[in-house]
Amino acid sequence: MSLLGSLLGRSKGQTQTEPKAPATLPAPDQPVFAIGDVHGRLDLLEQILELIDHEIGSKTLKNPKLVFVGNLLDHGPDSARVLTRMRELTREFPHNVLCLMGNHEQMCLDFIDAPAARHARWFKDGAGATFASFGVAVPDEGLDGDAAPQMAAVLGQAMGEDMVTWLRDRPLMTSSGTLHVVHAAADPRRAMDDQAARVLTWGHPEFLSVTRGDGQWVAHGHTVFERPVLKDSRISVDTGAWQSGILSAAMILPNGQVEFVQATA
Repeated sequence: MSLLGSLLGRSKGQTQTEPKAPATLPAPDQPVFAIGDVHGRLDLLEQILELIDHEIGSKTLKNPKLVFVGNLLDHGPDSARVLTRMRELTREFPHNVLCLMGNHEQMCLDFIDAPAARHARWFKDGAGATFASFGVAVPDEGLDGDAAPQMAAVLGQAMGEDMVTWLRDRPLMTSSGTLHVVHAAADPRRAMDDQAARVLTWGHPEFLSVTRGDGQWVAHGHTVFERPVLKDSRISVDTGAWQSGILSAAMILPNGQVEFVQATA
């Protein structure tokens, strides 16, 4: 089913003219929806898309941008279908739907590129569910360095070259006004245009404890919270969907208004 009918109907040839937020609030140039880590939960993904579409239509939002913070795959049962769905949406709405690179997408690509060296880390963190979703069986005895190259080749074939290329093309960050959306974190003592790729993808030890002093806001996933958080220049949207059954999104408007939308199992 094709969702986002309100987005399709409202995003073309229209401009946003809303008041800007005070300096203490995030002020994107357009309405932004930051969606947390999906982790293979297609049911919650489809539900959050419906809820966001309702918000776009009911609030007559113009030129909204949906940003998925990464970690589409692993843990949950439907990684293959989630990836396919998001690839389709980003191509159908290239200016309005974006998926970032998460650490789980990076682990998958690292495994495909260097399976003997990189298999252990990924398989400790949910890779088996992704293999299963693509119809690839993992040996009962597990995966060692000798078997990893063959398994990487099988997975790459099951995913298809187009999917692997799409994953490689995922950006690390997107920005709109004073709002920046990343997967994991940003170094609070560095400008947003001077962030290391590893920090954006894997995190930073001071991100959750040091408030930025430059008026910039960072929306992110990766770190699981019981409920979404709006605090100290951060907007946290990962509520552990694959375990909790709750997928969260933050709606951030140019006037500084922030609301949370949640899909629940």
